[in-house]
Amino acid sequence: MNITKDDSGIIVVTFPYNPQLVAKVKTIPGRKWHPEKKYWSFPNTDGTLEKILKAFEGEEVHIDSALHVKNAPSPIVGESKGEEYLKDLRRELLSRKYSYKTVKGYIYYNRDFLNFVNKKTSEIDDSNIKDYLLYLAEEKQSATSTLNQAINALKFYYGTMLKKKFVYEVRRPKKDKKLPVVLSKEEIAKILNSVDNVKHKAILMIAYSSGLRVSEVVKLKVEDIDSNRMLIHIKGSKGRKDRYTLLSKTVLETIKEYLKKYRPQKWLFEGVREGRYLSARTADKIFIIACKKAGINKEVSFHTLRHSFATHLLEGGTDLRYIQELLGHAHSKTTEIYTHVSTKSLGKIVSPIDTLNLNKGG
Repeated sequence: MNITKDDSGIIVVTFPYNPQLVAKVKTIPGRKWHPEKKYWSFPNTDGTLEKILKAFEGEEVHIDSALHVKNAPSPIVGESKGEEYLKDLRRELLSRKYSYKTVKGYIYYNRDFLNFVNKKTSEIDDSNIKDYLLYLAEEKQSATSTLNQAINALKFYYGTMLKKKFVYEVRRPKKDKKLPVVLSKEEIAKILNSVDNVKHKAILMIAYSSGLRVSEVVKLKVEDIDSNRMLIHIKGSKGRKDRYTLLSKTVLETIKEYLKKYRPQKWLFEGVREGRYLSARTADKIFIIACKKAGINKEVSFHTLRHSFATHLLEGGTDLRYIQELLGHAHSKTTEIYTHVSTKSLGKIVSPIDTLNLNKGG
């Protein structure tokens, strides 16, 4: 698929006829079909290119260099023209195939920063960067992960694109050492047993039994379920990497029941909008509602199923290296956190109070 810009400035999208691609185009607002020239056009307004790429996520896309605005002036924050100063950043990120989530985050922090300092990008200095990060850390009490994302966003724009060196000197804060919340096997069973809808049950069962992120679950295609090899193929996940993970026999039976009833075409779990997969937010709501029905009062999210999968495998004797591969972690240190929440070794330790000869009376 090719994305270009014509002489009048509109965005032009062309691709060989494919009903699935046509369905994706029809989810994008502002589209117009030109039957005589066999292409789709879109107004070249702020955010349109981003919407097009999001709709075609997972497809091979070629972007014409004509869509890149080079050496654009940096207007003062608050000008009536809007956020022209962020167009270069957005287009550079998209051309490098950064994920939609990363693009959205980088745009947010650069916009927030310029609103904070109220200066042109050409007037930014090192003290402005430090003041903003101090504001995030002390006034907004932002988590370390938030601060790190803000640093990465500013470093990309001012360091990579504008060739400023001061961002590189910002010292990154140490990451908070928080342990993940893990549900017991009994709690997992209560949650799954509380769900009557077979589609909802299949979503939660796949997430727990295979250790998937919510974004991976909702983007599964019917063809990704390999019942012959008993594997699930995860494509283009975090870091644009593919991997295989487990397909449980128990879960496969539920999937078969779900497929027979719902008959999805492309995406395993289709959303309300035609041709789109279920949103991650909807999947998270399904999990939270199931937890409430099951009487689970812990502070949990959909990702808790993934944490529980890894911890239960570790407690069952699975080697940490295999768990790392199933989860798709790039570094073993990321997987090692589960050794701190596993009860495999802790359960064998006897508290010293249990060795005391205490009176059991009042």
